[in-house]
Amino acid sequence: MKHILAGALALGLAATQPASAFELTSTDIGEGATLTKAQVSNVFGCSGGNVSPALSWKDPPEGTKSYAVTLYDPDAPTGSGWWHWIVFDIPASATSLQSGAGDGKSLPSGAVQGRNDAGMPAFMGACPPPGPAHRYILTITALKVAKLDLPATASGAMIGFMVHANALASATLTATYGQ
Repeated sequence: MKHILAGALALGLAATQPASAFELTSTDIGEGATLTKAQVSNVFGCSGGNVSPALSWKDPPEGTKSYAVTLYDPDAPTGSGWWHWIVFDIPASATSLQSGAGDGKSLPSGAVQGRNDAGMPAFMGACPPPGPAHRYILTITALKVAKLDLPATASGAMIGFMVHANALASATLTATYGQ
């Protein structure tokens, strides 16, 4: 590596630092950890707090014009997983969502909360059926557009399609929960 760098400098090429990695963190959810009762649903027979986690992100890629946040359970016994939370059109100036933002009252101005798979525009905590623990994948996606131009009533699959079509980068946290 020293020889490559020395060669680049000898040719007059500027050495550049690698871009920082887009990063998602939470004071409520740890990577690979079990969800706490606060992030467990209070419907479908579960008795948790149903509170969306606090999230912070940093080092988005250049050109980021908005963000989308999703919480997805790929292990739900539906054949297509379960969307627990979808927020899109989060302004590029935002760097966090506070705990409880999934109630819709404290989202950044302009952000749209899509319908979860229970049909509600809100955060829905974990509540898997008895059996093996499920994975809960929390993702922040940096988007190249300011608005996805979708109604809040769009399906999770349609929002997911538009998010992926406009993604610059994403960062995830994966936690588990089982009964």
